[in-house]
Amino acid sequence: MDMNTKASEFLALLASINPSSQAVGSLTTGWISMSNVRTLLAIISTGTLGASATVDANLQQAMDATGTGAKPVTGKAITTIPAATGNNTQALINLQTHELDVNNGFQFVELTLTVGVAASETAGFILGASARYEPASSLNQAGVTQIVG
Repeated sequence: MDMNTKASEFLALLASINPSSQAVGSLTTGWISMSNVRTLLAIISTGTLGASATVDANLQQAMDATGTGAKPVTGKAITTIPAATGNNTQALINLQTHELDVNNGFQFVELTLTVGVAASETAGFILGASARYEPASSLNQAGVTQIVG
């Protein structure tokens, strides 16, 4: 990587679960194709968690953008974040293309963020890196409205 390369040229914001007070249950990013990136970083962020709340997150894989054959990606789940120690914390999940069940046609990924017990402030993001074609910023989701610098 060239020292003059900007982070926004080799990273793309592919998907997000926007910050919110998430009710008990699960939210997902929607399915992302791995055809244009070789590696992903899922970022899970908490704010204030409700009394006794828990936050879980994992990556799922599927064969297409509609979720055909969806199943968890082995080893790509965080340890439960409990309310007692989980306010204002972050967790990261790394994924490389070869960790998917590619032999059986799995090439799509989504982040699932689950809140248990009580509503809690959460957010989740998926960054793509090692884009097949640069700049990676051309892969940003539509919600990215500005790149400065």
